[in-house]
Amino acid sequence: MPIVAQSTETTDWVSRFADEVIEESERRAPGKPVVVASGLSPSGPIHLGNLREVMTPHLVADEVRRRGHRVRHLISWDDYDRYRKVPADVPGVDETWSEHIGKPLTSVPAPKGSAHPNWAEHFKAAMVESLAEMGVEFDGISQTAQYTSGVYREQILHAMKHRGDIDAILGQYRTKKAPAKKQQQKPVDEAELEAAEGSGAAGEDDGSSGAAGYFPYKPYCGNCEKDFTTVTSYDDDSTELTYACTECGFSETVRLNEFNRGKLVWKVDWPMRWAYEGVIFEPSGVDHSSPGSSFQVGGQIVGIFGGEQPIGPMYAFVGISGMAKMSSSKGGVPTPGDALKIMEPQLLRWLYARRRPNQSFKIAFDQEIQRLYDEWDRLDAKVDDGSALPGDVAAHSRAVGTAGGELPRTPRPLPYRTLASVADITGGHTDQALRILSDLDPSNPLGSLDEARPRYDKAEAWINNHVPADQRTIVRAEPDAELLKSLDEQGQRSLRLLLDGLAANWSLDGLTHLVYGVPKVQAGFSADATPKELPPEIKTAQRSFFALLYHLLVGRDTGPRLPTLLLAVGQDRVRALLGE
Repeated sequence: MPIVAQSTETTDWVSRFADEVIEESERRAPGKPVVVASGLSPSGPIHLGNLREVMTPHLVADEVRRRGHRVRHLISWDDYDRYRKVPADVPGVDETWSEHIGKPLTSVPAPKGSAHPNWAEHFKAAMVESLAEMGVEFDGISQTAQYTSGVYREQILHAMKHRGDIDAILGQYRTKKAPAKKQQQKPVDEAELEAAEGSGAAGEDDGSSGAAGYFPYKPYCGNCEKDFTTVTSYDDDSTELTYACTECGFSETVRLNEFNRGKLVWKVDWPMRWAYEGVIFEPSGVDHSSPGSSFQVGGQIVGIFGGEQPIGPMYAFVGISGMAKMSSSKGGVPTPGDALKIMEPQLLRWLYARRRPNQSFKIAFDQEIQRLYDEWDRLDAKVDDGSALPGDVAAHSRAVGTAGGELPRTPRPLPYRTLASVADITGGHTDQALRILSDLDPSNPLGSLDEARPRYDKAEAWINNHVPADQRTIVRAEPDAELLKSLDEQGQRSLRLLLDGLAANWSLDGLTHLVYGVPKVQAGFSADATPKELPPEIKTAQRSFFALLYHLLVGRDTGPRLPTLLLAVGQDRVRALLGE
């Protein structure tokens, strides 16, 4: 069932951009679908930083669609870019792939064992699967298909005819002193840099200049397939172009009005596509937004093709808890697929929707994911009871679904940290997991583990793949007789109070009340006493009691939340380990 738009009542960043995009589209192309765009280079694993390039226009496009407008979200797969380097830590790839450097990504073999025909398709496939799980609708455009089929032939000839005008624009930036090098928030996607024969600003290729003049077009060699080529002559009337390859020595003369084995350099290619596709909205990373970089220069070059620069915010860096900045041509960086193994798509969508594009944020693969899930569940509850703020309601709505309807969700969304603890303690035994989770609320027990899926599976994947072995929970096989024997009268009494209350409090809420209440009762207070009614030393007594229980149950100072741990261990085993 479609989600009803609340755009007129919200002031979130998505609604504001949608207002601008609709107005601009009606000015530029009245009556036509609104066009938003993203560009992705499958030079290696497409990481979570690249996902912002997709999610920003997706969210805007979805808001425009909710308002009843026709929208096209284009994703240009830059699979005709050159293969620049062999990424590190990519399974099935070794140093022999270096022989393909300089070829189009679609001409490079896929990693060993891949079911896909080439390098680009291998990495595109994983991203397409993740976007489908996240509910992202798009029209994919292969730049290999566009260039090799001659779709851009007129645009290429036009660029060559106006190469002097393009060179003059680029020349404004070539002559400027390069700014002092500083750490970027987000690394330049290296597959977009091209083979820099010229001296383009920001290190991006802006074409080749030499004795024959400037040319915004680079052929791929007819012999070695690589782009280590230099255009040595070009005739506007006949479109005869001669190039030479410095890699293999091959040279040939072709007619550009019939030739489809080459592409415009990046700083010309991008604005050409803006004009060709009629793009209204496309964001750009901080690396493309500095003076002289591709987005800024493209705003001038696009006029040569009769188009206008899109509306486009600069988007900031997306980090990973405990990890360094990401670059897609280097391996070992988390992808959307990696994130979706440990979190539901609603949570991942929410992380992108709730922050303005120019705000950086982190995606958690460590313990922080539990706090993020707690925050998400609190928001979910506030939306349900009507207490959430309008901006938060808007972000929540964009996270749980699209204009086409809601994403599939977990029927019983139990707390993520509870599910993680259960998965940790049970070690993959689903029958034990179901027993424990059913005990959380005996008045409304789970009938099947499927009711807690897929959230349970995500929590289990996080435990198994992202929690270090020394932090996993192993329940004692036998009681710690020495520790039990050493307990003083107060310690023995605290265990007695707990054991006497187990049966009557065997639920998550009941055990929570019990374990926090034992130190209160020992100090002469009611188990129901609130923190305001208690002296500060009660907290110290609670911490000491909790530490004792952890040592007796798992042999450590800390562990999963005690109520969950007790449910997981089971009444009989708890009684045995606590010396009854």
